[in-house]
Amino acid sequence: MKQRVITGAVLLALLAVVVWRIYTPIFVIVFSILSAIAANEILKCAKIKNKFIVVFGTIVAFVIPYFSSASILEPIVSTEMWFKISGFVPKFVWVTIIIIIYFLAMLKDYANTKFEDVAIAIVASLIVPAVFSIFGILRDISGFGNQLGIYFIFYALICALATDTGAQLGGMAFGKTKMSPNISPKKTIEGAVCGIIFSIILNAVAIIIYNKFATFALTQVQASAVLIAAPFISFMGMMGDLTASVLKRNFDVKDFGKIFPGHGGVMDRFDSSMFTLPLAYCVALFVV
Repeated sequence: MKQRVITGAVLLALLAVVVWRIYTPIFVIVFSILSAIAANEILKCAKIKNKFIVVFGTIVAFVIPYFSSASILEPIVSTEMWFKISGFVPKFVWVTIIIIIYFLAMLKDYANTKFEDVAIAIVASLIVPAVFSIFGILRDISGFGNQLGIYFIFYALICALATDTGAQLGGMAFGKTKMSPNISPKKTIEGAVCGIIFSIILNAVAIIIYNKFATFALTQVQASAVLIAAPFISFMGMMGDLTASVLKRNFDVKDFGKIFPGHGGVMDRFDSSMFTLPLAYCVALFVV
């Protein structure tokens, strides 16, 4: 428990630095590193023997977030310049090339490489970093420097982390009915309900704090839409957690990694966010 608290404090300190420098390249560097680590954790947990696929997949996962927004490298690289560079070749072309490279790697080392390895590599190096890229997309969704985008980043994280914390505490206090005993024996329906309620409360508090200090405040209609969507996104966050549990059972591992002592790996911390970030982006598109 002590180790978890210390690690949690360090992560909060890192989050504070990221928020402080959110309109600098430090922001994209941080979530690009997290993306690469998460992809590497999945590739290693799947016990992929093809070293090229593991290394190449990790590199791809690190690079993809840099294409999340034309403003992502401001002020070092101007929005106009990066827009020309990142848009020179359509993204679907890059995706196609990456997938072809994976299959060529499979053909070269077919004795040690299965089709399943390629499928896992595609998920780890393309889908996972695409989700991490939403941090950059959300930041600039209403224009570079607009605080509304930062709010939606915290909205996605609150729906994930608050639900997880509330469900854990609620399960310890009231949990009786197992939610999914074969996947995650400790999760209960009572805990899940507590987690969703806790998420709604924290999101309501976040809106009040945001509107008090932000230049671009949420209107009453926008705030209502955000709160109405919160329970659904929180529930899907729990589904993301259960999905990660299924993967770990398939890979026969307890945690995806050990980079965060007491917490596991990056994927162990962001499994719920893999579902809440895309949904928060959908809500942001509707609201903005």
